[in-house]
Amino acid sequence: MENLLFQTYNGQVIAEITEQHPTIRSVEDVMAFWGDVLYNGSIGVIIPKGVLCDDFFELRTGLAGEILQKFTNYQLKLAIVGDFSQVESKSLLDFIRESNQRKQVNFVGSREEAVAVFHS
Repeated sequence: MENLLFQTYNGQVIAEITEQHPTIRSVEDVMAFWGDVLYNGSIGVIIPKGVLCDDFFELRTGLAGEILQKFTNYQLKLAIVGDFSQVESKSLLDFIRESNQRKQVNFVGSREEAVAVFHS
């Protein structure tokens, strides 16, 4: 899949969705690349914030919960990379903070931060 890259860091494979990837709008969109992620032995996935549809960040839709549950069930880490400094929703800010504390799902500002949280 051309919109999915695999990089090895410290002997561990990390999958990375590129900015050119079609917008992720459903769990089915995640499942479209899931097999490649598992087949390549990835410990986690990096997804740019801009690849996720707006509904992902509207917690009441339940989309974020559905997608993040897949990562939790398969014990894969997820890093969503983007600028979250302009988030105004208290519930989304709380969700981001709680996720980052648990370290399974991380909202980070850069690709380098994403790679670092996979190895912490």
